[in-house]
Amino acid sequence: MITLFVRAATHNFAKILIAMTHVQQIVNAAKDKELRSIGEKILARQRIGFDEGVTLFEKGSLAYLGALANWVRETMHGNKTYFNRNFHIEPTNVCVFSCAFCAYSRLYAKRDEGWELSIDQMVDMVKKYDGKPVTEVHIVGGVHPKMNLDFFSELLQKIKAHRPGLHIKAFTAVEFDYMFRKAKLSVQEGMNKLKAAGLDSIPGGGAEIFHPEIRQQICADKVDADGWLLIHKTAHQLGMHSNATLLYGHIEKYWHRIDHMERLRTLQDETHGFNTFIPLKFRNKDNDMSHVSESSVIEDMKMYAVSRLYMDNFPHLKAYWPMLGRQSAQLTLSFGVNDLDGTIDDTTKIYSMAGSEEQTPTLTTAQLVSLIKQAKREPVERDTLYNEIKNYLHTDITELEINPVYN
Repeated sequence: MITLFVRAATHNFAKILIAMTHVQQIVNAAKDKELRSIGEKILARQRIGFDEGVTLFEKGSLAYLGALANWVRETMHGNKTYFNRNFHIEPTNVCVFSCAFCAYSRLYAKRDEGWELSIDQMVDMVKKYDGKPVTEVHIVGGVHPKMNLDFFSELLQKIKAHRPGLHIKAFTAVEFDYMFRKAKLSVQEGMNKLKAAGLDSIPGGGAEIFHPEIRQQICADKVDADGWLLIHKTAHQLGMHSNATLLYGHIEKYWHRIDHMERLRTLQDETHGFNTFIPLKFRNKDNDMSHVSESSVIEDMKMYAVSRLYMDNFPHLKAYWPMLGRQSAQLTLSFGVNDLDGTIDDTTKIYSMAGSEEQTPTLTTAQLVSLIKQAKREPVERDTLYNEIKNYLHTDITELEINPVYN
């Protein structure tokens, strides 16, 4: 056993050296001095700064950025690509806020055009997965004026009572902010109440773009950057992990993206509570920004690559496949990404309503494993906190396809 371990370690080390030699040659061949200098810093595992991040966006070719981002990804995770078995609950799309980019929500005055789920209806959705090996329920939705802190506390308690081992990842900072203000509680008091009710971790939604210059134009009435960061910081201090997102490809400039990532990176230095960073592509169907063109696939890949290079203290980079589409998500695995989210099971409408390629977003375990293997990566099922559940590297796809547990 020891001999096999030593051989495997030696083989992996050799692969890393070969990869570094290749990317070093690419860096050395860069004609632009700034890009070459930034590449040398990355290979030396030194942190790049704000202006250097902007330079990567402005000057870096897709090949250059991809080579560096893939090297960082493989240095951190090898070929492992993570996914989990999860489903979503969206309590309502009725919302007191009117974000310009949103095709999902309906204002309260037009609530008859949307949906509002009761606690019992949502618990019944959880019960549909009884006996199925899902590990996470992801709960986010609109900000409904009548779905308050007590309502959601009761929901969490009932889910935990029914299935104690199911990890509950729930509510964006926008939802938290509204709940807590309406309940006249501090962020810490509100988070404590929800944690006691069963909240395990929080997703990264509602971040959009932090800089007020852009936020004022696309989501002026919801929680600002400082409020979003405080909620996540408080969750981290209470022992909960969270994710972080960035909405890109609309009216922002490159420096707005770096400003956003810098604020996240600074908080991560302090708390180490973020699991993963998730760039989210703006979609322009049926919203107030339909006149804004969507980003190209090349721009998408640049976004992921620069994210991996700049967010050096984030352990994971995720491509949310229902938003990108499965083919583009597969492509990101060569541009720094090491996580594709989960099976979803057609339980989210947030991006399908905005015109994403995935109008009925669901992938079986067999399909996700196949998608990852097609990209020459190693599929690893994880839980929400990235504890490994099963490595599918040597699992035959045909066996998965005929096994109802994985479909």
